[in-house]
Amino acid sequence: MSRILSSNWRIVAFVVVLISAASFASKHFVMPTARPANTYPAHDQHSDEQVTVGLNPYDTPDKASIFSEHYNELGFMPIFVVVTNDGDQPISLAESKAELVTHDRTKIPSATEDDLYRRIAKPIGGVSTTPLPFPKKPKGSISKEAQDEIQNSQFAARAVEPHSTQSGFMFFDVAGIGTPLAGANFYLTGVRDAKGTELMYFEVPLEKYLSTTQKQ
Repeated sequence: MSRILSSNWRIVAFVVVLISAASFASKHFVMPTARPANTYPAHDQHSDEQVTVGLNPYDTPDKASIFSEHYNELGFMPIFVVVTNDGDQPISLAESKAELVTHDRTKIPSATEDDLYRRIAKPIGGVSTTPLPFPKKPKGSISKEAQDEIQNSQFAARAVEPHSTQSGFMFFDVAGIGTPLAGANFYLTGVRDAKGTELMYFEVPLEKYLSTTQKQ
């Protein structure tokens, strides 16, 4: 009887391992739930225009674990961008442009899908900007899962309806920059109101985020 029970436990344990492995292999990206932009430590609120831009950099191993690809290891800084429109009219993001400006005034545009595809398919050596414990990815083509993750994660909103929020990730190529967020500023320009008038540009100091994480 004891031998039968022991055998059954081995079978159960084996099944659990198989289920866990299958679950890990089928991991899919899930977009974080966005809060109102003014609740993020790093934000710029235009009270007169009733629009706020908030940022949440994914610069730690724990936060970056939502991705299957190791973007930090590839030299990209993923930043969760949140735009909240508290006004009564929609705003347009169709002509908006995002930049990360480092402490030495280097301007880094938000990466395109093709930029990410190329880096994943052909990673460069020594690009890690944070001490994440990930192995180097071998050269080669990217998987369908990686393509889906990039397409589903990127900030893609063309407009923000009244009293609503849009969000998504922007990726910035910070390869070779040791502390890319220190002293950096995020700029968003080209946001327009319902009449087509461009709003004042948004400027978000990343030190607001760093100062909060250092206190935790």
